[in-house]
Amino acid sequence: MSGGTTFESEIMRHLDAAHNLARWLARNDQDAEDVVQEAVLRAYRFFGGFRGGDARVWLLAIVRNTFYTQRSQSPAVGSVDEFDEAIHGGEDGDDPQSVLLRAADAQSLHAALERLTPEFREVLVLRELEECSYKEIASITRLKIGTVMSRLARARARLERELTAAAGGTT
Repeated sequence: MSGGTTFESEIMRHLDAAHNLARWLARNDQDAEDVVQEAVLRAYRFFGGFRGGDARVWLLAIVRNTFYTQRSQSPAVGSVDEFDEAIHGGEDGDDPQSVLLRAADAQSLHAALERLTPEFREVLVLRELEECSYKEIASITRLKIGTVMSRLARARARLERELTAAAGGTT
C-alpha cells in the first residue's frame, strides 16, 4: 500500500454501506451489528494484505462472507425486528396524506424485500441501495457478471411479484 494509506482512511469510511448490507442480509439490527463488528475485525486483521483497489467492495465482500459464515454456524432465529429506516419522516411542506402514502409505499417495499431470499436481497441492496456496478457486485459475491445480471433480473421480477401480490391483498 502507499505510504499514507491507513485502515481508517480506506475502510472505516464505508461503515454505513457495510451496516446497510448486513442489515438487509441479517434482517435485524442486533445480528447486523454482530456481522459488521466481526467483518471490521477481519478487515483490520487482513488489511496488510489489501493491495489497493476499491476498499468499499473489499469491505462489503468481507461483510457478505461474514454473514454467510455466521449463518451457517448458528441455528435459525425466528425473531425479526421491524425495519423502518427513513419511512417516518417527511419534508416540512408535505401534507400529512402525502407523508402517509410515502411511508406506506416504503413499508411495502421493505416488507417485500424482507420476503426475498438472501441471495436476491443482497444483489438488489448492492445494486439499488449501495449503487454498486455489476462488476463490483460480481467481485463482492464471487459470481460471474452474467450470473449477477441474471440474479438481479430474477430478484427484480420476484420483488415486483411480491409488491403486486401485496397491493392486491394476496400473500
